[in-house]
Amino acid sequence: MRKTLALLCLAAAVPGFAADRYEFDENHQNVRFTFNHFGFSNISASFETVEGHLMIDPGDFSKSSVEVTIPIGSVHSGVAKFDEHLKSADFFDTGKYPNATFRSTKVEPGSDTKLKVTGDLTMHGVTKPVVLDVTVNKLGPHPMAKTEWAGFDAHTTINRSEFGLGLYSPNVSEQVDVNISVEAKRVDAK
Repeated sequence: MRKTLALLCLAAAVPGFAADRYEFDENHQNVRFTFNHFGFSNISASFETVEGHLMIDPGDFSKSSVEVTIPIGSVHSGVAKFDEHLKSADFFDTGKYPNATFRSTKVEPGSDTKLKVTGDLTMHGVTKPVVLDVTVNKLGPHPMAKTEWAGFDAHTTINRSEFGLGLYSPNVSEQVDVNISVEAKRVDAK
């Protein structure tokens, strides 16, 4: 039962409801993207900074929401020269578009631990709907923090060209896999 309730906590945004706020824990979050390079390799990079929160209404989880901001300049591949290329006008153009954002618009529960969260992804000056396949890992008291926490993993695939990021396609794959893992801590209660 607890897992079923946890699934619904990432539901569509509805203003004006009473909810508990859960903020992403900076030490336990990861947004990683992977793409194919000329068919030779599957390269991954991540964003070192991810800011976000959940509003969880335990009385009616369909009124819960998730909002995320990613400072694109925090992109990290492990290769400084490549990071600079990703930040350049060839790709993310961080001087002009410093952040990506995601705001939920609806949720579709699946099983005890699965749901689909639809939201608006804004990146590179373009906003498109994106569906996240979410696994709710746990919702409950954190044994060290002594407060309520929520943890989930999510996956989606985006097409680069839809966001004006299609340079070098098809040699650099059009589709990019995005994997997210986040823990969030409750910071206030109703």
